[in-house]
Amino acid sequence: MTAVLVLEDGRVFHGTPYGAQGETFGEMVFNTGMTGYQETLTDPSYHRQIVAMTAPHIGNTGVNDEDPESSRVWVSGYVVREPARVPSNWRSRRSLDDYLKDQGVVGIAIPGTRALTRHLRERGAMRAGVFSGEALAPVEELLARVRNSPAMEGADLAEAVSTAEPYVVPAVGEKRFTVAAVDLGIKAMTPHRMAERGCEVHVLPASSTVEDILALDPDGVFFSNGPGDPATADHQVEALRGVLEAGKPFFGICFGNQIFGRALGLGTYKLRYGHRGVNQPVQDRRTGKVEISAHNHGFAVRAPLEGTFDTPYGPAEVSHVNLNDDCVEGLRLVDRPAFSVQYHPEAAAGPHDSAGLFDSFCALMEETGNTTGGNKGA
Repeated sequence: MTAVLVLEDGRVFHGTPYGAQGETFGEMVFNTGMTGYQETLTDPSYHRQIVAMTAPHIGNTGVNDEDPESSRVWVSGYVVREPARVPSNWRSRRSLDDYLKDQGVVGIAIPGTRALTRHLRERGAMRAGVFSGEALAPVEELLARVRNSPAMEGADLAEAVSTAEPYVVPAVGEKRFTVAAVDLGIKAMTPHRMAERGCEVHVLPASSTVEDILALDPDGVFFSNGPGDPATADHQVEALRGVLEAGKPFFGICFGNQIFGRALGLGTYKLRYGHRGVNQPVQDRRTGKVEISAHNHGFAVRAPLEGTFDTPYGPAEVSHVNLNDDCVEGLRLVDRPAFSVQYHPEAAAGPHDSAGLFDSFCALMEETGNTTGGNKGA
């Protein structure tokens, strides 16, 4: 059996099949995390992407039933350097290779993941295909098929990964707040982190309107992470503008941050190769504190880094920046209860430096509830 990874610009990597055999297409990206491969695989934000892991050994701890971030694997393909021969962990229920086969995920093991990562850093994320089997077509034919596959720019994917029906994640212990969470590709740990703080989380489909959101009379509104190009999210932008006009406390992460930026009148753009991993340094502009954070995004918000800027909802500011490239990592309205970050404070499988952002959201809901005459969720 043989396998080949073909990039859009003609670069080819040869290897051996890993996981399911066949063919798959997607945007070629890399993840720099040393841990958390199970959470990466099941993160809906990776929909229609082929993910290469820069850590050299993958699958060492197998796959368990506790750590998935959704009900299925979302990556379209998987690239590793050296798969674990035997998984070893007390929670492991199956090998990663078997898990990928069961989920129909086509993967490849190549000796050159470092060369692949350097190539993507220099040339940028691009379309790719993984092909495996006994008899493969000529590389020229495979390359033509890669170049005919859909690009990530202009891709509207949130509704493809969102829940079809609303559901509720109950508060852990005493209920303090009601949160309407719009699922654009939400990870399971996110509503869990809010539930731990006394939030009853009503998870809504990506197609929800502002009327659907406000019908819950929530104490706060949350927009989740998700895949695709934020420039296509016109429906979600309009829904969020209605939420902001209603004065509801708002918190957004990742795709939710980009939608917040668009709602404020800002533009978005595609990063050269994106931020994906659990080791990204982000600085809070107000305190100077630096946190190591978990990321998964290929698009970002374009905003002035210094001072405030005008929006339809009053002055706003960039609250956080990435210290590697000065990318906008957070936005905040100065006079209204609304903020967002580009990274993942729920951070399964870590780090947990930014978990306090959920506390900040709860503080906004409590403050707003007291200002308006009492908390409805209490």
